Amino acid sequence: MSTVLVLLVTLAVWLPALAFAEGGEVGGTYRGIAGVYYALIWIVLSYGLYDSFGRKALYVGAPILALVFYFILPSA
Repeated sequence: MSTVLVLLVTLAVWLPALAFAEGGEVGGTYRGIAGVYYALIWIVLSYGLYDSFGRKALYVGAPILALVFYFILPSA
């Protein structure tokens, strides 16, 4: 249970910082906040892969999902 708590605290601290990282310049993009949303969606879908199909499906599907989400981010 403490591992889950550490993960939640880490996400709560670092994800907002990542969202604001690209908004510093004038005319910033939505890439930072979109990255946070896609990361959360990736976590949920990866857990769904693990829960439904097992560990091997997670090892294969999670990197594929990560690449797909990276390529659908808005351009900078």
